[in-house]
Amino acid sequence: MGLANLNGRVAWIFEETDFDVDQIVGVKNIKIKDADELARLAMAEYEADFADKVKPGDLLIGNVNFGYGHPHYPPMIAMRKLGIAGVLAESFAPGYWRGEIAMGFPQIPCPGILGRVARWDELEIIWQDNLVRNVTQGTEFGFEPLPEGDLLMLEAGGIVGYLHERNKREQADG
Repeated sequence: MGLANLNGRVAWIFEETDFDVDQIVGVKNIKIKDADELARLAMAEYEADFADKVKPGDLLIGNVNFGYGHPHYPPMIAMRKLGIAGVLAESFAPGYWRGEIAMGFPQIPCPGILGRVARWDELEIIWQDNLVRNVTQGTEFGFEPLPEGDLLMLEAGGIVGYLHERNKREQADG
C-alpha cells in the first residue's frame, strides 16, 4: 500500500529545544475538547493570525526532543484541524512520538532539518526514498526511516485502523 507523499509549506519552525507542545494552545486551554475552538487558539501566543495563514498539507518543523513534557493531545488536534499534515524534527520526545503516531499523525525524524528549511518553503516528503525535497531551495536530504510498525500504523490512519487491519489479516490466515 504505502504512505502517500506529503506536499506542503513550512507553516512554523519551533526553534526551541525540548519544546512542550502544550504551548501551542496554551496550558490553560489544555482541557478543551472542541477541535474548532482548539484550532482558533492554536499558536495565538506566537502569531495572532496563524490559523488564517495555514493551508491544508502544511508542515511543522521542530528542534531536538520536540514534544517534551506531558504529551497531551489537544495541541495536535488543533494542528490537524487546521490542516497540518505532519511534523519533521531533529528528534522527538518518546511519549509524544508514540501518541501522535498512534493517532495516525506523521512524525518524521530528520536530523539537520533546522539548517535546511525556512518558513514557507515548499516541501515534499517522499516516504519510499526517506527523502525530503525542498522545492523552494532546490535541495534534497534524507530523513531517518520509520520503524515498520509505525509505518503500518500511519498507513492505517492510527492504531485503531492498524488493529482492525491486523485482525482481518489474522482471520484470513485462519
